[in-house]
Amino acid sequence: MAVDGRTVVFAEVKTRRTAQAGTPAEAVGLDKQRRLTRAALVYLKAHGLLEHASRFDVVAVTWPKDTEQPTIEHFRDAFDAVGQGQMFN
Repeated sequence: MAVDGRTVVFAEVKTRRTAQAGTPAEAVGLDKQRRLTRAALVYLKAHGLLEHASRFDVVAVTWPKDTEQPTIEHFRDAFDAVGQGQMFN
């Protein structure tokens, strides 16, 4: 969880050595989005933050074995809340 101004940001970080099994961002599928949404809702309720804007970001890190630096991509507002429950944007 992070804060961007008055927006609560839930960031999922995925790392891969290769894109052979898909990119890191592709690993945040619908099931993972549902679980992140539920966890975010619990967090927002527990901390009295339901009236604050929130969003879900994905940080995709690709770091091939023989390289010194990874490639990092930040997908801001990568997906909307998924599943049952109520999220305020």
